[in-house]
Amino acid sequence: MQLSSLKAFFLMITLCLTQAVLFAQDNNGSGGESGGGTSKTEVNISAGGGEWYTSPWVWIVGAAIFILLLVALTSGSRRRSADSSTDRVTVTKTVERDTDV
Repeated sequence: MQLSSLKAFFLMITLCLTQAVLFAQDNNGSGGESGGGTSKTEVNISAGGGEWYTSPWVWIVGAAIFILLLVALTSGSRRRSADSSTDRVTVTKTVERDTDV
């Protein structure tokens, strides 16, 4: 049950972040711009410059770290659930001898 709720939580967070990114990309002119028309944006890409998040290797490294973290979190819960199935049980037996001879 805990793994199911953890999966649901991560799914909810992922969908919320995706929705936030999609709203940020929406540029239909109905936002804070006056005029309500479409706007043009000039992008100047130079060979040596740019922001750090525009480099593909940053996204690859970030995805690799995310996958490793996800695998580490899920394998830790699997190991704990396997240990709980091998609980030790101590059985005591009392033996009484007949003393009437």
